Amino acid sequence: MIHPFTDEYFMKKALQEAEMAFAKGEIPVGAVIVVADKVIARTHNLTELLNDVTAHAEMQAITAAANFLGGKYLKDCTLYVTLEPCQMCAGALYWSQIAKIVFGASDTHRGYEKMGTQLHPKTTVVRGVLAEEAADLMKRFFAEKRK
Repeated sequence: MIHPFTDEYFMKKALQEAEMAFAKGEIPVGAVIVVADKVIARTHNLTELLNDVTAHAEMQAITAAANFLGGKYLKDCTLYVTLEPCQMCAGALYWSQIAKIVFGASDTHRGYEKMGTQLHPKTTVVRGVLAEEAADLMKRFFAEKRK
């Protein structure tokens, strides 16, 4: 039996969110949180709209998922995010005790790995899922900003 709910399937949902951010003039990062093959949170960067530097896609998704679940821990959840989380988001993900993080493009300048930020010891990480698509969206966004 073919399992349709792969990491690529859910990363495509996160990319759809990133496209929405792009359309709003936000840095195009999208995120979804999944539990038992069900999307319980979907969001994108809202830092410009909310005038809030903490309104990253991951932070919005953590809050939405916690509200959906009725608790602060995301122990059975997977985050799909188009860009490697920054250290702020990685810190929040640490405290949420999220089970798995899947990200697309690496952030070689501000990503949590570059900054040396630790995730929860029980969190597994999958890197590079649809990385080219996520990176291309970021490049297109910044190319348009520089016009």
